[in-house]
Amino acid sequence: MYMKEINIAKIIHSKRKEFRLTQDDIAGYIGVSKASVSKWETGQSYPDITFLPQLATLFHISIDELMGYQPQMTKEEIREVYRQLSKNFAEQPFEEVMEQCRAVIREYYACFPLLFLMGTLLVNHSMLAGDAGKVQEILKEARELFLRVRTESRDVELARESRNMEAVCLLSLGQPDEVVEMIDGTELLLMSQEALLSLAYRMTGRMQEAKSVCQVGIYQYLSALLNLLIHYQELCVEDRALFDETHRRITALAETFRMGELHPALLFPYYISAAQGYMTLGDTGKACTYLEQYTELVMKIEWPLKLHGDAYFDTVDDWLENRMILGEDMPRDGKLVRRSMVEAVAENPAFAALHEEAAFQRILEKLKGRYKESDDTVFGKEMEESGCMQ
Repeated sequence: MYMKEINIAKIIHSKRKEFRLTQDDIAGYIGVSKASVSKWETGQSYPDITFLPQLATLFHISIDELMGYQPQMTKEEIREVYRQLSKNFAEQPFEEVMEQCRAVIREYYACFPLLFLMGTLLVNHSMLAGDAGKVQEILKEARELFLRVRTESRDVELARESRNMEAVCLLSLGQPDEVVEMIDGTELLLMSQEALLSLAYRMTGRMQEAKSVCQVGIYQYLSALLNLLIHYQELCVEDRALFDETHRRITALAETFRMGELHPALLFPYYISAAQGYMTLGDTGKACTYLEQYTELVMKIEWPLKLHGDAYFDTVDDWLENRMILGEDMPRDGKLVRRSMVEAVAENPAFAALHEEAAFQRILEKLKGRYKESDDTVFGKEMEESGCMQ
């Protein structure tokens, strides 16, 4: 499905014509009969493996090129493979899609951008494996991919991102000590490369490029800051005043940069985290308030959910398309994202005490209704069977 066909017959024929050679010429050079060369060109048989170096030398190409094999995928091909496999996870049996993933990995084991995204794909869909043991096996497979990219890729940025994703796997596998050992003390004192590069562009009169670098940096650091603040808010749940202040600052930041329109996916965990925190603090009223805000955001977003800029971040779209491996696409298929939106509330044990509350029931009904509007596929049936849409 994803592997490129090896077509040595076509290449031998085209290269022979290109070099203006006869089948007799090739036969004499290799030391075989003309009939053998004819069979190679028509696909009736293949050259012996020992002849491949001679044929490649004759045609001034590599053995990979002779066989029509490309060990690397283009950015567009990688994105398409990811989109298709992500879609398959939403529609096909899990084990079947896992075998498809493993086949792609085996075929392109030297294509590090692909391996990174395949690891990301496995992490984002590991929960579909079923029992905890299988989930851990998938996470271990993903970790091995990130480890390979981190240690063997010459792309510094890709290696750094792989290290971070490897840390995600280790945390999910219950191995925090390994994460501390791998990351502690490395790059914790941030020096913005974007600021330096932007200044360099300004000094050479390349003002548009300077602006673009600044925008991309702000966009990325904004996303990282919001994620970090959400984690910090969860750490502050024992101190009501600090929790409230952290929550206020997150809200102000999100409103200032209009994150509900710019990057709504970042706000989903924020609202859920806030609601969970207020449940822990015993304030069910505020918990319901943030669940309602979560629901309002779910109700108004448009599908498919894509990463994008806005009037302020007006150069981000080009960066997403040209520099990010997945482009504007989200890492999980829309069906799985919509399913998780319902489950984040309906199956969250933190909200068990709210199940009989009228306000909570209204929230669930809205989420279920929005889910049904978006999906008329297998997941709608699964949600009904699991009790989330009764």
